[in-house]
Amino acid sequence: MQFTFLNDKDETYGLKKFLNNHGISHRMYNELKNSGEILINQRPLASDGKIHPKDVVKVTFPDEGSDDNVPISNNPLEVVYEDSNWLVVNKPAGLTSVPGPSNRDDTLVNRVKGYLKKHGSNDLKPHIITRLDRFTSGLVLIAKHRLANSLANQQLANHQIQKQYLAVISGNLDNNHGIIDEPIGQVDNEFRRQVIPDGKPSVTEYWVQKNLNHKALVKVELHTGRTHQIRVHFTYLKHPLLGDQLYNGPLDKGIERQALHAYYLKFYDAFSNQYLAFKAALPIDMQQIVE
Repeated sequence: MQFTFLNDKDETYGLKKFLNNHGISHRMYNELKNSGEILINQRPLASDGKIHPKDVVKVTFPDEGSDDNVPISNNPLEVVYEDSNWLVVNKPAGLTSVPGPSNRDDTLVNRVKGYLKKHGSNDLKPHIITRLDRFTSGLVLIAKHRLANSLANQQLANHQIQKQYLAVISGNLDNNHGIIDEPIGQVDNEFRRQVIPDGKPSVTEYWVQKNLNHKALVKVELHTGRTHQIRVHFTYLKHPLLGDQLYNGPLDKGIERQALHAYYLKFYDAFSNQYLAFKAALPIDMQQIVE
């Protein structure tokens, strides 16, 4: 994969700092020097490694070849958007995001790898940026190569990727809009998370979309990214999600998994210098319980 960067500032940089400003980490820089290529104004890297105003730096990364420990799956993949850097897919409920002990052959990663292979990609190590729980449906951002992964993870760390969800909770809320600002953590290494005093800061904002009989459809935006954050925060409010067995949500309301769908995703695409935004409609099982 090849990328070109122009020094459009009136400043001279060291090569490593210049590339770091464009999302290339120290590890990626070493990878370029060892097995890739760096050209400055179409010439090999100069001994001083300085990037002067108007200089053009072209880098070529080695391919991210196939990992034999991650089998290819050719099962269906619903692609919402694709370009040479990004893939946005609509993940169905029940599909695990990444391989693990219980499933190594048919996760989202396996399916994306199969999709990329089928379409002739030389980079066959997809990077999941916005991972979803197995039984949460909706939009997932995937970086096709190491530089896109680096840039997206910087945004993720700085809370610059906007993610909104639709959830169906038990009961009705007193306020149509609210912010849940309660720390979340683990107790005794349990898989289930809880609101605890020494947990990590966790902020969830919500808007009631529709009040129904003993349940409500809410739009939720994450301002932090803790494991099970939405599920934990609404359980804390005593309004667990319908179908959420792990957090004691009601299991007899017409849905067999937690009623949670990642319906909106927005991020900045540094390659095209624009924001990209996507929506995914409610899946049928959630539509049926809010009609």
